Amino acid sequence: MKTGILVDLVEKLLSGPRPLPIVCAGDPVLRRPATSYEGQLGAERLARLVEAMKESMRAAPGVGLAAPQVGIPLRLAVIEDPVELPPELRGTRPEMPVEVREVRGRVPLPFRVLVNPLYESVGERRAAFFEGCLSVPGWQAVVARHAHVRLRGEDEAGRSFDEEFSGWPARIVQHETDHLDGTLYLDRAELRSLATHEAVAEHWQQATPADAALALGFPLPELRLDR
Repeated sequence: MKTGILVDLVEKLLSGPRPLPIVCAGDPVLRRPATSYEGQLGAERLARLVEAMKESMRAAPGVGLAAPQVGIPLRLAVIEDPVELPPELRGTRPEMPVEVREVRGRVPLPFRVLVNPLYESVGERRAAFFEGCLSVPGWQAVVARHAHVRLRGEDEAGRSFDEEFSGWPARIVQHETDHLDGTLYLDRAELRSLATHEAVAEHWQQATPADAALALGFPLPELRLDR
């Protein structure tokens, strides 16, 4: 996308309603590889976009948001997982039991910006858990992902990073980086596991999806290394 068109698109978005509206599955922007960020927006405009994305991620609430999810085809994402719900949301939805967090490797992930991220697996082990997406509201499905990944990219200031993630943070960075390649979590999911948020809360709050696999009739993906 030409820089002028991209700048106009971002300015139009930032002049609109807040929090930013999240694009849902079916919109072509979610299915096209995003453009690498090479400074097209400039530091000030990039900072405003990042701040708006952070606001929208927290308002959703979610643990990550990729630029294509707000209609901007750039390789840019924000992530953050405080693990516990903020005070203003406590009591409005079930919180994840401590034992479930431990099995899933869910630990606090401070806010950060990912620019042009790329991941690769570290080892062959996969972990399968229910996963959702702000662009597929109301649904979850079991997805097998690399349990440990290496992530490379830059931050919002252009500083390079090369880090390893495991547990739930590894799932988050894979999910958001996939968005930048035009991939939704449903593309990697066991579709027989597809369930509403309400069904997951009622039936599948166990630490692993083993009971769901047995009842719904799908193989546990972590047993297969060919995906």
